[in-house]
Amino acid sequence: MAVKKSADRAVHGQYEAYPYPPRDPADEAKRLITGSPSGLAEIEHYVIGGRISGVGPFRALIAGGGTGDATIMLASQLAARAIGAEIIHLDISAASLDIARARAEARNLDSITFRQASLNDLAALGLGQFDYIDCCGVLHHLEAPAEVLQEMAGALKPEGGIGLMLYGRLGRTGVYEAQSLLRLLADDLPDPARIERARALLGDLPPTNWLKRNSHVGDHQNIGDAGICDLLLHRRDRAYTFDEIFSLAAGADLRITGFIEPAHYDPLNYLSDSALKKKAAALPWPEQCAAAELIAGNMKVHICYLVPAKASRAAPLSPRAPGAVPVLNNVSPEALAGRLKGAPAISLDFDGAKIRLALPAEAAAMTALVDGERTLPEIRRRLGKAGQKMSPAAFTRQFDTLYKALNGINAMLLR
Repeated sequence: MAVKKSADRAVHGQYEAYPYPPRDPADEAKRLITGSPSGLAEIEHYVIGGRISGVGPFRALIAGGGTGDATIMLASQLAARAIGAEIIHLDISAASLDIARARAEARNLDSITFRQASLNDLAALGLGQFDYIDCCGVLHHLEAPAEVLQEMAGALKPEGGIGLMLYGRLGRTGVYEAQSLLRLLADDLPDPARIERARALLGDLPPTNWLKRNSHVGDHQNIGDAGICDLLLHRRDRAYTFDEIFSLAAGADLRITGFIEPAHYDPLNYLSDSALKKKAAALPWPEQCAAAELIAGNMKVHICYLVPAKASRAAPLSPRAPGAVPVLNNVSPEALAGRLKGAPAISLDFDGAKIRLALPAEAAAMTALVDGERTLPEIRRRLGKAGQKMSPAAFTRQFDTLYKALNGINAMLLR
């Protein structure tokens, strides 16, 4: 128990001294930081299974919200759609809360309540039930992550859900070895001296060192002292295999509705040998995800959405769902259609792992008509009026191909 309390104090002290990620509230005048999880379109697709209604406020808990990225993004997106909201930003660090609060004030966001508390104490806080809980980069720093996830699941409304980010063990190869080395060489020092020694070590590592060889991990290179502390000097840090992620969800009576971005978790996107592809295609979905990670070798984080195992709604949505409306995620129809015009496929370099996603002939024309309000039959009718007539079956085949590619890179979702 004394060791646990000591580690808790050390983690608290780290985020008071080095709020993470570093943010400047003045930047809110220049940009809105977006990402996953917790984009509104993603929540509707993977959690709500439809469109968020305006009946009653949308209640969200940002569990371990740090300096505010998820809170500011979600509150801003809800406000832009005039959806009433009650958002609780919960964090252990007063320094982080100050930054998040200043960012909210810079945007005149009044739907957020800031609370300083540990996520370990969620059950005792009496915060009520939530439509959505964000837990990004937090669970893997707790003493008992499985128990806390169970408590978060218990704080969901019956049709609510969770957006979760966990570290991936394979993609962080070298990180934990470097952490072990720094415990040997710097654990007796105060944090500023530990950071100085970590910098010295990074300069001395030979090219054979696993961290040096892992070009996909870069927080220590571009986020200053906070990045070095969070990556290499954290007092409590672990990563997950896919078996562990699915077991974690099952233990909390949750089911995973999707990983971001889906194309990266499809082993067929990396393979060309027909026998290998056939075998991979026959695997259950969790094993397909595990195979994709083993092939790519560079997934340092895993972002997923979870809903109660007994949830009645269909999430994620399917293009075949009645009334399904395609939505572009953080990109304009004109810009995306311009990039797709005449292209037979989308070619991606996913941190060195190259994949290619096929496109239909009418990819650009279809994409240009996606406005977040038109249903698929309406898009087909508008194509016909523009001289690109297709039978319902032909349209469905082409849209399925387009959707697989764009949803695969998180550019198209459904509400």
